[in-house]
Amino acid sequence: MSEIETLSCGVVLARSTDTGWITLMLRAYHHWDFPKGLCEEGELPLEAALREVGEETGIKELSLDWGERYTETGPYSRGKTARYYLGSTVCEDVVMGPSPETGEPEHHEWRWVTFDEAYDLASPRVRNVVQWARQIIRA
Repeated sequence: MSEIETLSCGVVLARSTDTGWITLMLRAYHHWDFPKGLCEEGELPLEAALREVGEETGIKELSLDWGERYTETGPYSRGKTARYYLGSTVCEDVVMGPSPETGEPEHHEWRWVTFDEAYDLASPRVRNVVQWARQIIRA
């Protein structure tokens, strides 16, 4: 299997509010994570991350205010690696789009949460990503 088939790319999406930074978490079954999905052939990882955010949340307006830096998780779920970028948006509304494969939404729920709440919701693999993002934006 090539790297492209096992690299999942996503974005920790942050939004500034009057009470501080919040982030968007999506729930699939009992797993909370950030919007992400597999990098397609010929697609750069950042392109995949931005496409996945649009497909999974309907949010197309986001900026990479902290540059193109990213963090990766170790292998999970049959050898996949997840790469997360950090982006900001002013969009509040989320529209969970259907999966191109199944026609059904890939997620069951979404929430804008504080970074502390995101840490509590997340699995250990995702908690490292929450800490990374929180440190960069000082949330």
